[in-house]
Amino acid sequence: MEPITTFSGTCVAVPIENIDTDQIIPARFLKATDKQGMGDNLFADWRYDAQGRPNPDFPLNRPEAQGAQILVGGNNFGCGSSREHAPWALQGYGLKAVISTYFADIFRNNALKVGLLPVVVDEETYYQLVSMIEEDPRTMVTIDLEAQQVRLPDGQAISFPIDPFAKYCLLNGVDQLGFLHSQEEAIAAFETERPARVNTVARG
Repeated sequence: MEPITTFSGTCVAVPIENIDTDQIIPARFLKATDKQGMGDNLFADWRYDAQGRPNPDFPLNRPEAQGAQILVGGNNFGCGSSREHAPWALQGYGLKAVISTYFADIFRNNALKVGLLPVVVDEETYYQLVSMIEEDPRTMVTIDLEAQQVRLPDGQAISFPIDPFAKYCLLNGVDQLGFLHSQEEAIAAFETERPARVNTVARG
């Protein structure tokens, strides 16, 4: 997993509320077990017509959206069924972060585990971002994970919350298993220092 620190990128806005995981990555694409090619099927039922041709009206298909690293989505983003494929698809498209006013809990946790940053902002900031993107699709936004800030082109810095453990993992580019592996010496030392009586009881 690549570390996330500070990065700047253009945004693409999909200002629709209650975007669920089946819209992010339809169920028929869930047979895949890794991220390879997953981005091609992101929002598949919205991006393509029945013949598989790109829908020119969908935001991700517009020329100015190409290369965007930040998605601005509507409230309650990622609701619906649990599927790790949803953040995989967003990452596969090239996105590093999703900004919304609220994320469904399971989606947020899945995103953090795979290195996709869910950023919660207030409604005023959300609508300001959507307006900025409509006026200038090449609007650059900076996300500073260490400072937990979204920085807008006009100089505003908006703070966002994140779980401290998830923040540590993202900054260091490790998943939960990787974090445990990094603590092997500390775990072994703890086990060695435990009183024999405790070890005996634990085994019994």
